[in-house]
Amino acid sequence: MTCILLFVALYAGGKTFAQTTTTTTERPTIKTIVIDAGHGGKDPGCHGAVDNEKHVCLNIALKLGDMIKKKYPGIKVVYTRDKDVFVELDERANIANKAKADLFICIHANSASPAAYGAETYVLGLHRTESQKAIAERENSTIYLEDDKGEKYKDFDMSPDAIIARQLQLSLFLDQSILFADNLQKEFKKLGRYDRGVKQAGFLVLYKTTMPSVLIETGFLTNPAEEKFLADTTGQRKMATAMFSAFETYKNELEGIDGKTTESSSQSTNSSSNPTVSPTVENSLDKDKVIFRVQIETSETKIASTAPKFKGLAVFEYRQDNLYKYTAGSFENDFKAANNYKNELREQGFQHAFVVAFQNGERINLEKAIKLAEK
Repeated sequence: MTCILLFVALYAGGKTFAQTTTTTTERPTIKTIVIDAGHGGKDPGCHGAVDNEKHVCLNIALKLGDMIKKKYPGIKVVYTRDKDVFVELDERANIANKAKADLFICIHANSASPAAYGAETYVLGLHRTESQKAIAERENSTIYLEDDKGEKYKDFDMSPDAIIARQLQLSLFLDQSILFADNLQKEFKKLGRYDRGVKQAGFLVLYKTTMPSVLIETGFLTNPAEEKFLADTTGQRKMATAMFSAFETYKNELEGIDGKTTESSSQSTNSSSNPTVSPTVENSLDKDKVIFRVQIETSETKIASTAPKFKGLAVFEYRQDNLYKYTAGSFENDFKAANNYKNELREQGFQHAFVVAFQNGERINLEKAIKLAEK
């Protein structure tokens, strides 16, 4: 029994550069997070020898929420459940949507043969293996524990075409979901957990959420060693800490903030003493140059550079994860200027614009890019 809810996403918007100086302080991109502890109440989820999924997930969820609230008191943390109660699948999505969450984190534990082990993170999409399909089907089967035995979902279309259509509809969030999922897996690996990767599957509840979302399979309760780790308070805290670290990295990447930059210095980059900087024209891809750009759009299909959604912006297109991604501006070794430009685009309505970095024609980690640019 694994999880539910996990969406994540991509970057949105896409617009043109206007020579408009803004003096407002940047508001945090992430204001509300919904944390979903899988299963609960009459739905125990999967079982190990001594513990079950609903308890493990709730303990990790509460620990993660506490960490976020302590470090970021300005961020609202909402739980789909904070005790051992049953919550219907569509209600989990309703809670996230009503809260207008900026990120949805669904926490589960896995089951398979005793030999299976490791952590994996899911986003909404088409499964590529039978095991991924089985996980989605097992989680979706929770609907039969609802009062109407799943009757309200009887006409719900989860065909491959429907899932693809929904991915396109939510393409604004897909890349961001994948970005966060990648960060999660990196942190789990640092923890010594086996990295099973970022995957896709057709989770029913993901269909209904409208924000970046991920579903985390923390490990296999059917594996004695993993059950011991996940059922232990220390192991749960380690997993929550890894998730928190991934969240911090994601937040900084999304908001274009160097993780080492203090809040005061971050705000100073937005003050009126900093003039608006026009994007420079990148004349070449000189070896080892770091180029910062602002990502404004992602699509599964190619978009013409003259499309109205770009509003006259000169856009740069690149491909990653079989998606077309579009950026505006080009700033050589100048993260500060790129971040200022991102703020301007957000003021113009591109709320999900964020800074990305390239070296030798390839996109690279933002923290790494900032360090390279400082040299």
